[in-house]
Amino acid sequence: MTVQQNTVNPLETVVAQAKDTVENFVKVGQETVHKQYEQALSTTKEQAEKTSQHLLRGYEELTSFSKANVDALVASSGVLVKGFEDIGKAVAAFTRSSVEANVANSKALLTAKSLKELVELNHTFARTSFDALMSETTKLSELSIKVANESLAPINARVNAAVEKIAKPIAA
Repeated sequence: MTVQQNTVNPLETVVAQAKDTVENFVKVGQETVHKQYEQALSTTKEQAEKTSQHLLRGYEELTSFSKANVDALVASSGVLVKGFEDIGKAVAAFTRSSVEANVANSKALLTAKSLKELVELNHTFARTSFDALMSETTKLSELSIKVANESLAPINARVNAAVEKIAKPIAA
């Protein structure tokens, strides 16, 4: 029985060593997997933070850019309203002067002593009225162009800013 007992001992020793080797192998494998998991989790967390910061910064830039666009639109509208007011005043002044000229012409026509004088007065009035109309039309056209250019200036500035903002990433 001693021989049997000696054979069992080395077998038990081999089994115990194999068990220890397998346990060590599993333990090292678990530690490696755990480290890799922690590293992946940490990297994912860092990337998520960077991405959220980038998105937040992009959102803030978009909000700021949109606010500037609205401000430009409000400024443009203000210039446009003021310009229409000026155009309205000019039209009202021209209408008032035309009515006054018509009244004066009507009085002059009523005092005409002959048909020839009546025709001459009417011809002179027609010529001066046409010249005044052409002059006023030219002034109103110039005023309208000025108002259009001034009202589009803030919007044009925002379009230029948008083009620069879009072109910057493309150039980089």
